[in-house]
Parts: sequence; structure tokens; C-alpha cells
Amino acid sequence: QVQLVESGGGSVQAGDSLRLSCAVSGQLVTSHTVGWFRQVPGKEREFVAVMSWSGNRIHYADSVKGRFTIARDNAKNTVSLQMDNLQPEDAAVYYCATPRRRFWIDETYSTAGMYDDWGQGTQVTVSA
Repeated sequence: QVQLVESGGGSVQAGDSLRLSCAVSGQLVTSHTVGWFRQVPGKEREFVAVMSWSGNRIHYADSVKGRFTIARDNAKNTVSLQMDNLQPEDAAVYYCATPRRRFWIDETYSTAGMYDDWGQGTQVTVSA
């Protein structure tokens, strides 16, 4: 059974940083792509960042490029999202997600429907 658990959310001021972590169990981050998404009430889940199973394909949403960094710890089977210079528009519930398919990544990586397993989410609040 695949489980993902996010942690690290919180309330910060604009310009501050947070580091989210996604602990994956039941499959390896070295064989399964992991993505980060976010959602605010009334809106669809939005792609934020992804790291491929190989680690050599990383993509970011335009809105977070240069401010967010995705990384992973193979030994701990975790994927992190370092978020710097946070802005009020970054406030959302952040989710990590992974597909069941091994060795997958293609141009649909930003589509939430391509991911099978999701964490429970962690809240990020940013005040101006």
C-alpha cells in the first residue's frame, strides 16, 4: 500500500521561507515520479513542481520558478519542496502525489489525474 505524508506547512509572512517534506512508503522515489500540487478552496488542484524517478527531470510551474526548489533524499525515501520568498498568492493546501507506474514521466506531468496516490495535504498560509 502506497502512503504519502506531507509535513512542514505553517503560517508565515510574505518573503519568508518554508520547507515541505513528503515521506513516501510502499514504493521508492527512485522508481516513481513525485509531484507537488496545491489547491485553494473553490479552485482546481494546481501543479507546482515535479521530480522524475530518475532525478534528472525537474519542472516547475512558472509562478514558482526561481523561488521553489524540489529535492529528494533517496535514503529516507522523501521528496522536499523548499519555498523561498513566499507570497500571499502561494497560500494553499500543498499535496504530494505519485503514480503507481514505475519509471514514468511524460509531458502530462502537470496533470493531477496522472497521479494515483496523494497525501493528506499540509496548509501553507502567507500573510502580507
